[in-house]
Amino acid sequence: MLAMFKNVFGSGFLVRTAHVVLTWIITLILFLYDTGESVRGFPGFPGVPGFPGQDSLVSPAELRKQEETGQLLQPVLFVLLVLVSVLLYFAVSLMDPGFILTEDSDLQFTLGGTEEQQDMIPSSTKWLRQRRCGRCLLQQPMRSKHCQTCQHCVRRYDHHCPWIENCVGERNHRWFILYLALQLLVLLWGLRVAWTGLGHAPSWSPWLRSNGVLLAVCGLLAPLALVVLLLLGSHLYLVSMNATTWEFMSRHRISYLKHCGADQNPFDRGAARNLWGFFCQWGSVVWEQAYFREGSDPV
Repeated sequence: MLAMFKNVFGSGFLVRTAHVVLTWIITLILFLYDTGESVRGFPGFPGVPGFPGQDSLVSPAELRKQEETGQLLQPVLFVLLVLVSVLLYFAVSLMDPGFILTEDSDLQFTLGGTEEQQDMIPSSTKWLRQRRCGRCLLQQPMRSKHCQTCQHCVRRYDHHCPWIENCVGERNHRWFILYLALQLLVLLWGLRVAWTGLGHAPSWSPWLRSNGVLLAVCGLLAPLALVVLLLLGSHLYLVSMNATTWEFMSRHRISYLKHCGADQNPFDRGAARNLWGFFCQWGSVVWEQAYFREGSDPV
């Protein structure tokens, strides 16, 4: 409880508060925004003032219309998706990403337990199994890295995300991707709701006054949706190769990868098996065993 209290009210408190407040403000705007203005007797066209068409009428957004007519399925579903996305955000933000707090016995793996099999490992690579962090002085399992922000080593370190004010690692990486997918769905749905809520007006000036709030919401949601889409796509691509962001960006500096070919990944088992293992298999993986798997050249 004390650790969670420190996480909630630590350095990420303002970031998390801003995220939640902004999320619910935009949700309330999409539900409640209504200019209350109707402009009749002027030619207009939705979103394009001055074009010939029917009399103009500034109307509420799609969710507000459905709520007023008693069609509650989509409004309730949208609110539930927003709520689940916020809960996922806190889960990913506050959970342990895989901090290494004690000596890890997984480093003492063998390829079968015999001295003969140990001798098969090239002497130039044996030191990889005994790496010790220079900051927290703990032995690091393979694919771990020390995060200078969190001040801990993280198993299967991917990156430190300022958006969630936490590392993304072995324990929360799949939840981080699930959060991105759900957040993208909410952003795209909210963008559509805001866009369909843009009303009519006889000229640009009253149109901007009537639709300024929804235009601002569109201007905020559109770049956010693009960023989340790119993040989600890049993470799914790396997961399909069983690689992490840190390994992809710093391959030339990582001891267990810099000797491999440019297109060689010792952890890659094929896209289907990589995705299955990432999303459907739970528990820690001894990556040293995958790296020094029998019959393969580790470097």
